[in-house]
Amino acid sequence: MPLDSSAARRPRGFGAALAGLGLVFCGALLAALVLTPIGALAIAAARGWRGGELDVLWADRTAIAAVAIFAGTYLVIATGAAPGLRLDRAGAALLGASLMVGVGVLPLEDAYRAVDFDTITLLLGMMIVVANLRLSGFFRLAGNVVVSRARRPLSLLAAIVLICGAFSAFLVNDAICLVMTPLVLDLVRRLKRDPVPYLLAIPLAANIGSVATITGNPQNMIIGGLSHIPYGAFAAALWPVAAAGLVATIACLAALYPREFLTRAPLPHILPAPARARPLLVAKSVIVTLAMMLLFFAGQPVAKVAIVGGSLLLLTRHVKADKIYREIDWPLLLMFVGLFIVVTGLERTVLTPERVAALGRLHLDSSPILAAVAAALSNLVSNVPAVLVLQPFVAGLADPQRAWLVVAMATTLAGNFTLVGSVANLIVVERARAAGVAIGFWAYFRIGAPLAVLTIAIGAARL
Repeated sequence: MPLDSSAARRPRGFGAALAGLGLVFCGALLAALVLTPIGALAIAAARGWRGGELDVLWADRTAIAAVAIFAGTYLVIATGAAPGLRLDRAGAALLGASLMVGVGVLPLEDAYRAVDFDTITLLLGMMIVVANLRLSGFFRLAGNVVVSRARRPLSLLAAIVLICGAFSAFLVNDAICLVMTPLVLDLVRRLKRDPVPYLLAIPLAANIGSVATITGNPQNMIIGGLSHIPYGAFAAALWPVAAAGLVATIACLAALYPREFLTRAPLPHILPAPARARPLLVAKSVIVTLAMMLLFFAGQPVAKVAIVGGSLLLLTRHVKADKIYREIDWPLLLMFVGLFIVVTGLERTVLTPERVAALGRLHLDSSPILAAVAAALSNLVSNVPAVLVLQPFVAGLADPQRAWLVVAMATTLAGNFTLVGSVANLIVVERARAAGVAIGFWAYFRIGAPLAVLTIAIGAARL
């Protein structure tokens, strides 16, 4: 979903220093993961070992250009902006893809083939579905159900966590954060409660809930396309991790804010907010969404189901199509297209099968090690780029299906580690800030970091 560029700003002061240290640490890990084999090959070549491609690696200007373009693109994606320029993540991905073609790393025809259009189609279809649900007033109605059922602060927290987690399991987690933040903020203000812990619950639960299915978040959609894991098998493997994570979210927030949640004082009675729902559009959107879920589990191609379902929802007299189009995150789709091309260019020139095999000493076939590497990369370059970077390494493992599940779990749950770990976090923080509620780096970190470590440990043990 669209996110104002201000959301990409980094925390200031001591929080920025900590984030910088984390970036340096993760950068060293990325260098070891991707560039160490290249350096070893260069040293071997310098010693006079001539064999295959070893003697031309660093002399190959195309390979050097590919590495430089890849590094520059991912640097902008990791930081959210280019110093001194107004280049954003989508622009960086498009520029990197164009340079890969322009300098001859990839022919234009191969660049077209590098794009996984199943992933793009799936994400576009899900964005249309979520847009219809939001514009119909469905999420407001769901919020009113919470108001009528919650009696105490802890039960309200549990309801928010479970609703955000459940919705994010089948719909894009960023979209859920976008629509739920104003609803939860309005609700807790009318109840005269501290809004911070309830707002923190939204991205934490959305990230954790989204790990359960292929349609939960963009990186899972990419993994679904790359791995060809059936929707039902993916959900069967990861829904227990999501369920345990949501329970852990409630417990951690309650422990961190005992005065807010560990009390028997009931919530004051308030009237539900006006829903302003369009009943026919709500019914249609819900029916189409449920039908899509059934088809997902029945084994139908998820991209085909998503785009057909989304297109059917455009047949309405209630909402103009241009309102739906404004809800679609076009820059995100553009960034995906660019990243597919940039990573393919790096694979073509640098990450040959021999060099990928050289990383076997890292024991990526071990779930804990692979989860740690994936989580670290996610906090360096964001979760979607991390998945694409890991693709050639995972494909060569003995059990790639299990490895892809580990990557999906770790890259998703790692988004909770810091405030800037995922777009979902930034959406909530920026929307809260615009409404006068400040959520600082440390306020998020003291709950997000231990929860991320705990849930990744649970996931690694499960897989």
